[in-house]
Amino acid sequence: MKQKIYEVDSVDGYNKWYGVETLHPLVTVLNIKESPEWLNGATLRYGVYGIFLKQGAGCSARYGREKYDYQEGTIVTHAPGEVFTVEWKGQSSESHPSLLEDGRVALDEGVANKDLPMPPSRGLLFHPDLLYGTSLGKKIKDYSFFDYGDHESLHLSQAERTVIMALMDQIETEMQHAIDKHSQTLITDTIALMLDYCLRYYDRQFITRHKANSEVFLAFQQQLKDYFLNGHPERNGLPTVAYFADKACLSPNYFGDLISKESGTTAQRHIQDAVIERSKQLLIETRLPVSEIAYQLGFEYPQHFSRLFKSRTGMTPNQYRMTA
Repeated sequence: MKQKIYEVDSVDGYNKWYGVETLHPLVTVLNIKESPEWLNGATLRYGVYGIFLKQGAGCSARYGREKYDYQEGTIVTHAPGEVFTVEWKGQSSESHPSLLEDGRVALDEGVANKDLPMPPSRGLLFHPDLLYGTSLGKKIKDYSFFDYGDHESLHLSQAERTVIMALMDQIETEMQHAIDKHSQTLITDTIALMLDYCLRYYDRQFITRHKANSEVFLAFQQQLKDYFLNGHPERNGLPTVAYFADKACLSPNYFGDLISKESGTTAQRHIQDAVIERSKQLLIETRLPVSEIAYQLGFEYPQHFSRLFKSRTGMTPNQYRMTA
């Protein structure tokens, strides 16, 4: 039987799961010490942004094909559209409730509405509508960590946790104020500040994981060479960042950021470099038509190859062949 996916598409609905009063329709701060039994093993699809600061051990998450343990003091983020399964150790749930239109939980017949202990955590959830017309709304896509996998969570020091907690306190305090013309700006500016701190802390984490990350980068370079030498483009098309991220068991955004931090150049740029180098080799060593070379490189349309080649070299493929 296919597992039911519960929609997390409103702040009020999420608050009702935990019996929390909704102070603002588009944002909430939750202090989670216990979670309803039915949530263990449930699969959620987010329609809101979520930032969760977990401060204990014992909870795990499945993301894609793999399962990873949370660590003490970590931040996990979710973006609208993301699907997430939660579990905590030593417990299981055989039945799940129905979610009513107003966000309340209707338990299946015979299922007790018990709470199970889970590691304490703090969560900030905000609806995309909160961002309309704000500076944060214009740059929310710059925070690529929202699309990281949960095994790529941010590990914080005690000092870093204190900063994040203080910003959540600030948002919670503002939520308790009557909504006025300043509310949206004050709340979104504080959220933006929190996200900027997360960027700083992720930069620090990439640095401290340099050895492991450099191994990922070296493997990427070799896999990129092998992709073209083994004829994969003709069968599978141009390589993508997602293809190599999958080989590294990383999310595309995390993989892309890792490659950029390690090399100073985007993963997509590395792929394009490999395409250009391979095309130069074929132009010089063979008399194949440019269209055939384009197909061997994985391009669906030869003109797309010619456009890329000229943008990178200043010459058309035929001009390069004549001057080489």
